[in-house]
Amino acid sequence: MENFQDRLKSLRKEKCVTQKAMGEYLGITVRAYQFYEEGRRYPDFHGLIALADYFDVSIDYLVGRSDA
Repeated sequence: MENFQDRLKSLRKEKCVTQKAMGEYLGITVRAYQFYEEGRRYPDFHGLIALADYFDVSIDYLVGRSDA
């Protein structure tokens, strides 16, 4: 089962979006976003919702709790 950082990176690449664009969307620095994809930091509750909405997936999918 994939974990959060793997899912996040995969979803971002599927949409052909840069890390910089994701940081801007979330209102964080590109480095902070890179930490998400590296598994060194995790978004807060509002960040998880924003990411799930952006990629049109459930939070459970995003964090690796489901495959749908």
